[in-house]
Amino acid sequence: MDHVDAVVVGAGINGMAAAAHLAGAGWSVALVDDHPRIGGFVAGGERTVPGYRHDTYSSWHPLFVTGPVYADLGADLHRHGLEYANADGPVTATVSADGAVTLAHRDVEATVAGFAEPADRDAYRAAIARFGSHAAHLGGLLGSELRSPGVLAPLFGLAREGGRREVAAYAREAVTSGRAWLRTHFRGPEVDRLWAPWLLHAGLAPDSASGGLMVPVFAATLHAAGLPVVVGGAGNFLTAWERLLAERGVAVHTDRRVDRVVLRDGVAAGVAGEGWSIPAGRAVLASVAPRALYGSLLPPGAVPAGVAEDAARFRPGRAAVQVHVALSGPVPWRDPALGAVPLVHLSDGSSSTAIACAEAEAGLLPRHPTVVVGQQHVLDPSRVPAGAAALWLQLQEVPFAPAGDAAGELDVSAGWDAGLARGYADRVLDRVAAHAPGLRDLVVGVDVITPVDLAAYNPNAVAGDPYGGSAELDQNFLWRSSHATPVPRLWHIGASTHPGPGLGGASGHLVARRLAAPTPRERVRRVIGS
Repeated sequence: MDHVDAVVVGAGINGMAAAAHLAGAGWSVALVDDHPRIGGFVAGGERTVPGYRHDTYSSWHPLFVTGPVYADLGADLHRHGLEYANADGPVTATVSADGAVTLAHRDVEATVAGFAEPADRDAYRAAIARFGSHAAHLGGLLGSELRSPGVLAPLFGLAREGGRREVAAYAREAVTSGRAWLRTHFRGPEVDRLWAPWLLHAGLAPDSASGGLMVPVFAATLHAAGLPVVVGGAGNFLTAWERLLAERGVAVHTDRRVDRVVLRDGVAAGVAGEGWSIPAGRAVLASVAPRALYGSLLPPGAVPAGVAEDAARFRPGRAAVQVHVALSGPVPWRDPALGAVPLVHLSDGSSSTAIACAEAEAGLLPRHPTVVVGQQHVLDPSRVPAGAAALWLQLQEVPFAPAGDAAGELDVSAGWDAGLARGYADRVLDRVAAHAPGLRDLVVGVDVITPVDLAAYNPNAVAGDPYGGSAELDQNFLWRSSHATPVPRLWHIGASTHPGPGLGGASGHLVARRLAAPTPRERVRRVIGS
């Protein structure tokens, strides 16, 4: 194939972002993926019955619209057809086992009005305001190479505005669990119920370190950005990217499996698969799991033994299950307020979510799983027939190879076969129906995606983990897989690298921006030329 400046392996959000940025900087770029269409875990379609459009995997875009990729490319994506629907009122809610409902609104004051303790209202206002005043610096830290001098500017900015005490406080929160942070700051149960389940969306558990930092990040982000979803479904998001990449001249190669990174004198010089190759003169960017990069794409001995050993030890996190449900009518929530909420968690907060996580870590199917109930049709009615509804159910506390069932009801001896998938989906639907009587009578279609399905679809979902590896502290921040590799001109991007999982594209954008930045010699020439 034609020689290019850069080859990007993997066309998920990070690969798309990297390819678009490099091409915009004047590089010739090839983007290669083994699926029929770009997108990775961004996909959509009629998975249940005709007329219902589901976001197959990821769906919500608050981290995207508040991140650097959207700041850089958002206007172009909208020019190519991207359109969002968003929440202006209620944005998320939690329903406890006893039926108690806790609501969060875009408006902070409307949210704290539901807190019983006056002190909690003040503490919540203060936490949101604190994050808002430091958001630019914290975003700069999360969006910088933590092993480079690039962290100094946001770090000094945070120190200048907040002082050493504030820097120390954020450092402490980075090693604090979400449960501990919530207990420290709030007396009543409302804030814990609302935001502890959101830690699952970062690949964490309520007792995982760094949850103390992530809880206010999630809360402040949803208050500021809401829960935008793509009008018409995730497929329209990909259409906008396809048009942008084509406009910038990116050569997109789908249905091509990359078998190896080509080395020339120890330097990355392209990629190859069965019967084809793409030479690259300046860089190869690989959005793959660490084990794939250092264990199969590179030949033995290409990197120091310690690097290969670290990649082999990189642990996957908990697996996930996705259930799509088509309903013939509106969800019959016992509390009518939930009918207007885009995303609902079924959880008692840290307590029940921590138990479900522990059961999954022990290899058991949770007795009372935390259920993420997405109601995208509330924001975008075009996804379902008139008068109908659909549920996007996510279960983030399941084992890849179940050893048992905590409830003692389901047979796990054959693993995630059709019977177990159906049985676990029934458990989840019954859990939702307990708060929405009559729900089961409205079901006209169900589609279950198991951990085995996730791993088969996306090789980066090792052991069915959609978040690119456990986000426990020893695999987070400084200890996430490095973007720079020991192989010259080879770069590692994706959810397994900093800043970790999430539909933001930050790692791809970060590396592409670094590569496209002018060298000191080029900067001198520009100054002289001007």
